[in-house]
Amino acid sequence: MGANTKGLLVAAWLAALLAGCATPTPDFQALVASPDRSEADRATDGRRKPAQLLAFYDVRPGMTVADLGAGAGYNTELLARAVGASGKVYAQNTRDMLENLIKGRFDERLRSPAMKNVVHVVREFDDPLPPEARNLDLVTFNFNYHDTAYLGVDRARMNRAVFDALKPGGIYIVADHSGRPGTGVSEAKSLHRIEEVVVRREVEAAGFRLAAEGGFLRNPRDPRDASVFKPKQPNDEFVLKFVKP
Repeated sequence: MGANTKGLLVAAWLAALLAGCATPTPDFQALVASPDRSEADRATDGRRKPAQLLAFYDVRPGMTVADLGAGAGYNTELLARAVGASGKVYAQNTRDMLENLIKGRFDERLRSPAMKNVVHVVREFDDPLPPEARNLDLVTFNFNYHDTAYLGVDRARMNRAVFDALKPGGIYIVADHSGRPGTGVSEAKSLHRIEEVVVRREVEAAGFRLAAEGGFLRNPRDPRDASVFKPKQPNDEFVLKFVKP
């Protein structure tokens, strides 16, 4: 057997070994059905489709991830359950969010055993992650990107900070309420909507590449001309997956 043939066999063996060691995808339906989840979260599930969302993230046990604009922690807890005891979740909130909107609800959630692998960080959106949050596998930013538009956040700096915190090949998810073409960020405060093309342009400017679009929260029947808090039908929402090259 020649040296080249031996080398090919060894390479094939190593590839097979690594494939066999790949972290399996969790059973997201079973995770969402966990009996210790709150009734409030189960009510939210109806409009968030969490099993499909987690599958779109492709989140797995052992990952280190971050949840920006974590709010009261609905998405944070789902991530914490998905990455398991061997993983870690950085949950970011701003001080203003905590004092004026969340008012203790995240701290209450932290008492759940499911949140043992969560690190709560209180930082502004311009610089949302602590120095130790590096080589992350995944960052999610759900339904709060539009808020950064009227809060005066330096979004270019924010997206670059996310880019720097992710490992090569790391994923950045942005989900938000869809605005009408041409509205840009002009209805971010009044209707809590943002035009999808704005998000794409800003995130790609930080160095990301659009990898996939999730259509499971789309609703083409939504005229997108009313506040997302008073919908006459389900809101049209986009879910975008960006990758750090």
